[in-house]
Amino acid sequence: MPAPLQSLLIVEDDPALRGYLASALGDEGYVVQQAHDRATALACLSSDAPPGLVLLDLGLPPAPSTMTEGLAVLDQCLRHAPATKVIVLTGQDERAAALEAVRRGAFDFLVKPASVATIAQALRRAVLFAGEESRMAESGEARLHLTARLDEGPKEVAAAAEELLLRRALTETGYNIAETGRRLGMAREHVYYYLNKYGIRRPE
Repeated sequence: MPAPLQSLLIVEDDPALRGYLASALGDEGYVVQQAHDRATALACLSSDAPPGLVLLDLGLPPAPSTMTEGLAVLDQCLRHAPATKVIVLTGQDERAAALEAVRRGAFDFLVKPASVATIAQALRRAVLFAGEESRMAESGEARLHLTARLDEGPKEVAAAAEELLLRRALTETGYNIAETGRRLGMAREHVYYYLNKYGIRRPE
């Protein structure tokens, strides 16, 4: 059985794009499953060993012009397997939907058309963050920072790991946004998003 963070579910209704991504990311070392709609995605996510990574197109049938189905997959995925790292794919004019997905717990978002190199970089970053979460959980470090209800634990540990990695990178780079983004594999706008999310300000 593949390790969870080698296991990737691609949820995309375009069969040509889905097949291309599956082949390309398989070459990157991921064990890839494919789904074309909410039902098939949830069947994969409800297994005894759900994938650790999900690449999710927000526009899915039967309403591909809206984000309803994609956001429903995201919600149900994180409810069933809150440690899963979900990277959403959105259109050029869907930034608000992408930020809503991140607010609900998506790890990151990419704007279509995203290159395989960009997607692979985002997946590597997700693995990096997941490793930090696991280390924190095993060491009990998260308990020093958090006062979450028990049922919110996994999401809160994930947030703590994100914030810790971001603060560490910012400190090491002297709060250089471009270099912080390079180290974490993030676009500048994503670094700014997380600065705002965690209320991080440059020290005076």
